[in-house]
Amino acid sequence: MELLKKMRFPKRYSIILLTFICTSVCYLERIGFSIAYTAAADSIGVNQSSKGLILSVFYYGYVVSQVPGGLAAQYVGGRRVLLFSFLLWSLTCAFAPLDASKVNMMVVARFLVGVAQGFIFPSIHTILAQWVPPHERSRSVSLTTSGMYLGAAGGMLVLPSLVKYKGPQSVFTVESALGLMWSFLWFRFSSDPVRSEHPKAATAGFGEPNLPVSREKKIPSAGNLRRFTKIPWKKIIFNLPIWAIVVNNFTFHYALYILMNWLPTYFELGLQLSLQDMGSSKMIPYFNMFMFSNIGGILADHLITRRFLSVTKTRKFLNTIGFVIAALSLMAIPLFRNPSWTIICSSISLGFLALGRAGFAVNHMDVAPRYAGIVMGVSNTAGTLAGIVGVGLTGRILEAAKSADMDLTSIECWKNVFLIPAYLCIFSSFFFLLFATGEKIFE
Repeated sequence: MELLKKMRFPKRYSIILLTFICTSVCYLERIGFSIAYTAAADSIGVNQSSKGLILSVFYYGYVVSQVPGGLAAQYVGGRRVLLFSFLLWSLTCAFAPLDASKVNMMVVARFLVGVAQGFIFPSIHTILAQWVPPHERSRSVSLTTSGMYLGAAGGMLVLPSLVKYKGPQSVFTVESALGLMWSFLWFRFSSDPVRSEHPKAATAGFGEPNLPVSREKKIPSAGNLRRFTKIPWKKIIFNLPIWAIVVNNFTFHYALYILMNWLPTYFELGLQLSLQDMGSSKMIPYFNMFMFSNIGGILADHLITRRFLSVTKTRKFLNTIGFVIAALSLMAIPLFRNPSWTIICSSISLGFLALGRAGFAVNHMDVAPRYAGIVMGVSNTAGTLAGIVGVGLTGRILEAAKSADMDLTSIECWKNVFLIPAYLCIFSSFFFLLFATGEKIFE
């Protein structure tokens, strides 16, 4: 303990590490439910319509709580809201039995979990905006969000075996236990930053590890600090740099959810390859996202701190590179009839999408550090709607092809599935180039 005190490990690093674990556990839960529920539903012959309802209802709860999550983090404090949301979804998983025959109960439970998790990312952005200085924002946000991909990869690798040997309910038990363990760690080790007397620190919203401070003054909770602050909704809604973030968040999640939800179907129907025959190779795209997300964050901070590029040019450069290469890779997927090349193309696409997050996803804290949680809530609402729209639209595209007696193994059936997100990536990259900024636009 004395050694740790001497090392003076900056508190903000503990906060970043805890938020990284937070996003990992969240995405482990999402992947885990899909795996466990599908196994439980298939065992009793639940029809595809009911399965689709249960699997999608999470996103309806998730989308309605994004903006309220940002508001709650603004007024109550991101640290408290994050703890509450984690406890809520963890306890829901702990006490809601996995009974695929009880559709109404499952709908309520998944909607509640979606609502609870909808508060998480706006809260995280509020917390990081308080704790992280500008020159560390890119890699801090990238590390935190890369936990999503590591959690998804780990879940896909480990949880099917857990279901096989211990049953679907065991996944709920593990998820709720992990959620409660994280909640304890967050309650024990998180805190609000100390207020700095330095004007630049106050402006950036970060605390005592970075600049000299008075240790007698603590930053009040966000509720006390901003209880009477008027949120500039009109400026948020009608601001083109904000729309640049929103448009790119929509496109990122459209492409991500298409690949997450429909790539397995493409392998099984388009390439006639069972996922069980693929082994661990199906995890490669998610591990690639994890690595490229962190590479993008480190590269962005390097470009900014060494003054090779301004904040604005850095965000635009990485966003453009990420989205354009992702678009080209998406276009290439249906051209290859080889599973190995499909894995390569999807890995490149998802990897460079994750790299692009060092552009648009960090930009919330550049343009609006004081309202980062609210802006994140607005843009993440668009991202969640992209998942709902994209996954449903893809299903209708394939169903229309099937109704037209087209062979689902043909390129023509799948071309539009991958071309739509590819074109969106190109459009979004140009939109970001034209309208994004790295300068603070909200006082």
